[in-house]
Amino acid sequence: MTTENTNDPLVIFTPSGKRGHFPEGTPVLTAARQLGVDLDSVCGGRGICSKCQVEPSFGEFPKHGVTVADDALSEFNKVEQRYDDKRGLQKGRRLGCQATIQSDVVIDVPAGSQVHRQVVRKRAEARDITINPAVRRYYVEVEEPDMHEPSGDLERLRQALEKNFDIKGVDADLHVLQTLQPILRKGDWKVTCAVSTGITEGTGAEKPAILQVWPGYSETPLYGLAVDLGSTTIAAHLCDMTTGEVVASSGIMNPQIRFGEDLMSRVSYSMMNEGGAAEMTRAVREGMNALFTQIAIEAEIGTDQIMDVVFVMNPVMHHLFLGIDPYELGQAPFALCTSEALSVRASTLGLTIHPSARAYILPSIAGHVGADAAAVTLSEAPDKSEDLVLLVDVGTNAEIQLGNKDTVYACSSPTGPAFEGAQISSGQRAAPGAIERVEINPETKEPRFRVIGSEIWSDEPGFADSVATSGISGICGSGIIEAVAEMRMAGILDASGLIGSAEQVGTPRCFLDGRTNSYMLWDGSADGGPVISVTNPDIRAIQMAKAALYSGARLLMDKFGTDTVDRVVLAGAFGAHISPKHAMVLGMIPDCEIDKVTSAGNAAGTGARIALLNVAARGEIEEIVRNIIKIETAVEPSFQSHFVNASAIPNSSDPFPILGTHVTLPDVNFNTGGGEGGGRRRRRRG
Repeated sequence: MTTENTNDPLVIFTPSGKRGHFPEGTPVLTAARQLGVDLDSVCGGRGICSKCQVEPSFGEFPKHGVTVADDALSEFNKVEQRYDDKRGLQKGRRLGCQATIQSDVVIDVPAGSQVHRQVVRKRAEARDITINPAVRRYYVEVEEPDMHEPSGDLERLRQALEKNFDIKGVDADLHVLQTLQPILRKGDWKVTCAVSTGITEGTGAEKPAILQVWPGYSETPLYGLAVDLGSTTIAAHLCDMTTGEVVASSGIMNPQIRFGEDLMSRVSYSMMNEGGAAEMTRAVREGMNALFTQIAIEAEIGTDQIMDVVFVMNPVMHHLFLGIDPYELGQAPFALCTSEALSVRASTLGLTIHPSARAYILPSIAGHVGADAAAVTLSEAPDKSEDLVLLVDVGTNAEIQLGNKDTVYACSSPTGPAFEGAQISSGQRAAPGAIERVEINPETKEPRFRVIGSEIWSDEPGFADSVATSGISGICGSGIIEAVAEMRMAGILDASGLIGSAEQVGTPRCFLDGRTNSYMLWDGSADGGPVISVTNPDIRAIQMAKAALYSGARLLMDKFGTDTVDRVVLAGAFGAHISPKHAMVLGMIPDCEIDKVTSAGNAAGTGARIALLNVAARGEIEEIVRNIIKIETAVEPSFQSHFVNASAIPNSSDPFPILGTHVTLPDVNFNTGGGEGGGRRRRRRG
């Protein structure tokens, strides 16, 4: 506690503005700690680590009502001089653990001396991540053993941590005990400990734990992993937990794909095959360890140097990763085993990283709105938004959130795999050779496109050479979305989703394909390549997917009592490649200013990284999730009516006035009443 004697010197810390009176001779670090000032120190005030550097200011401070004399702090002492001689101390700076208060003083705490220093993330909406990891280094001097006061080395190490850093009841695994005594003696009873504070509001709350001990003062890097476990891919970011730097990133295909590409196929596999769930659990954990080995090799570290890991994932992956049978998620009411955050030993999950590392799993929002959606919430912060923001994480299930600082609603909507290129006649996953961008000339109806792996459009010189290796193999999700939207804008497709005939549209690229028409994007058959066309069944698949997505968003808008949103954020790797204009032409998302539709990239991965680097964010997201209002689309009567209206392109009921200022959609109708194809016609290719 600070003294109440106002005759004692006044100490004012900036930039926090915290102030208090302290007796003459009080170390600056002591004053900072008693006032709760954000001043770092890992050596217990022994002048070794230099983390507590401060900059005293002198002169008149009318704002603070003080005059600071040149001798407001004690003179440079031997410890500071020794540090300055060995490592160099920036001019004007002092070590807070050594400098003592002599009279009124204003002291600045530089950014580098703050525990929670800021790291700006390089992204469209640059935001700070507070660096406050669950695992940190602490330097302590341990009392030597005394025959007259017998106690164990671990107990005296605990006492040192509690005395110097107020870390109480610290635990230690057996592997720490097995090396503790020789390390203490090698370091002459001075050691550095990596301690996991284990702070979490969830069911896995636990005591702090010593993960590793090094002799003497050590600045050995502490590494952590932020992992986005998706149904298709597993992506991981290896971070230096002291600096926040992303040291390496890597990803692999989820090995569970062999049991089914979509989540419900995997749930069915576990239902229909005895031991199927355990088999998928084993597969994903093996894949995870392979990824961790891969990323460690890339960073040139050992996997045992990874001391913390944060996971985000959808509910089905959550259960399968934890070894919980997902049976209940396959049927109403889609009950989770637990929706709370979990903190468990990584070793219990079969993960081959540091033997004492903890694994933190973010909370789930609802049965089909998982920890990955919670991570998006943490990254994009709709609960802190002044304007009304719609967050859409597009996947096999679209996870949708709508809200602002007053209220946040969430739901999932079964879009199916069409947006990922599945259920599309020429569809494929995003890979080299897949058409990813499409433009159609509204006059000639001729298409041009780009494929993944090439920056050259198909009608530009050098295109053939640029795709010689990959070829043109199919069309991925972003490509089919642009193709359908371009067909609608070019008058090839009507609002109901029918493709016109060659005579109706005026191009031989439209050809009779069964009872309906199709549109030829690319005919590579002359060179043994594929024929890539957009068929009416393709259009239907996209209509169903986009109607489900829009209906979920519209349902949340109804709950919010609004017909408009201020901005839309598309999350996920797929969201990063969707053209806002084309998405709106399709009617995937509500009418909105196009420049207010942005991509958040891998927002779930970013949320995982925030939770890794800032342990306080874990408690924050757990509280936020408890306050999100969950809407179950399956039991909402208005969902079906919204779905029917949203099947039209863009919509048969809701107006899109803002879109109308950017695009004029042709008023065409290809339903002639004599069969959707408009009669028998020869198939023509162009």
